[in-house]
Amino acid sequence: MAGSTPGAIIGMLAAMSTASTPPSSQAAAVSRDRGDACPGALRLHAADDGALARVRLPGGVLTTRQAEALGSAALRLGDGDLHLTSRGNVQLRGLPAGCGAELAGLLEAAGLLPSPGHERVRNVVASPLSGLDGHGLRDVRPWLTGLDALLCASEAARELSGRFLFALDDGRGDVAGLGADVTVRAVPDGDALVRLGASGTALRVPGGQAARATLTAAEVFLDAARASGTRAWRVAELALPAEELTAALGRRLTADGINHATGVPEATGTGGPLPGVTGDALSVHVPLGRLSAAQWRELTRAARGELRLTPWRGVVLPAPGLTPERAADALARLRAVGLVTDPDSPWPRVGACVGRPGCARSRADVRTDAAAALDAAGLPGLPLYWSGCERRCGHPVGDRIDVVAAEDGGYRVSVTASGRAPRTATVDHPSRLATVLAAITS
Repeated sequence: MAGSTPGAIIGMLAAMSTASTPPSSQAAAVSRDRGDACPGALRLHAADDGALARVRLPGGVLTTRQAEALGSAALRLGDGDLHLTSRGNVQLRGLPAGCGAELAGLLEAAGLLPSPGHERVRNVVASPLSGLDGHGLRDVRPWLTGLDALLCASEAARELSGRFLFALDDGRGDVAGLGADVTVRAVPDGDALVRLGASGTALRVPGGQAARATLTAAEVFLDAARASGTRAWRVAELALPAEELTAALGRRLTADGINHATGVPEATGTGGPLPGVTGDALSVHVPLGRLSAAQWRELTRAARGELRLTPWRGVVLPAPGLTPERAADALARLRAVGLVTDPDSPWPRVGACVGRPGCARSRADVRTDAAAALDAAGLPGLPLYWSGCERRCGHPVGDRIDVVAAEDGGYRVSVTASGRAPRTATVDHPSRLATVLAAITS
């Protein structure tokens, strides 16, 4: 269906209804009797605040024209806001149940649906500052465009779940630490390390063949999932040793004529760009990932042709040649609409799921509570994530503090940190969070 016209998409959608998508499980599942129902731009999810569309943006990259189209769609059809995800994608919420065909037409006209049959599998995160600050080993944009083209041309890739994730790291280790199903990382000699799963051994391949090797790794996963009969959605759900998957990947690379060797493990980073000016780019953080129409318009005005949404709910605006005076003026305008431009702000370390009223499963309005407790949230050294229930949708990987709404109206606070025994406490009101955090992290 690559290259389908708006009319073809609308015709296809005429027979589709808004699906009540089952919630994703936060625990690894090894056997299922149904397919993946992850929402997308064409398959909407029925939430408490209306239908939800998730628009995949490989690498988080948008042209200003595409950004304007998304903003227009949010205002015309949704709640007016754009909601950033932990994969650098955008969600539109508050949509009427029958808007699927109109939304598809808007997105296709903006070039955001290059292949309707693949739109849910284009889950690709990439180092957002790649090629902009001089710290990466290479600009991963050729890998990004190459992989996206290969995905959209692959019949096999259509079988990937909407949860399967690719990560393209320029060598700095930022997105390599996000637990992707296939991770590609630049190394100093121009080669790339390709790893299938979060714990497998990486294989070194020529940098020019990295995109093809990435798709090959996904195909190895699909073969293993079919052989297991488990309908696995993620590599971690396969009941196979990591080295067995690596060996299978090596055999497929050989069959595909891609030279490879065992790679050396590389350290991963701890997060995304800090707000402010970094190299040839402006960076802002979006509190709790929710962008108003006014904020989105200001970002689009400040962009010089392109925006890059990050997996840490931020936005990078490439700005080569930007003078200090113009950078200061742009940041002042972005700050004036409520975006975070201060690198010392606590906001980049605070996240939350959508909570009430958007999610029926949530026990609390976690976004409001998180904002009210911002001063307390700035105390710990670990990221702080608020969740309305035990699913913890969108929570960061790695060390963190989880604040999970409890049935009694309070919250359960737990610390997950490597090298430390788990610690848990309860708080009956967000105003007491500072006291509990001080005790639990001491």
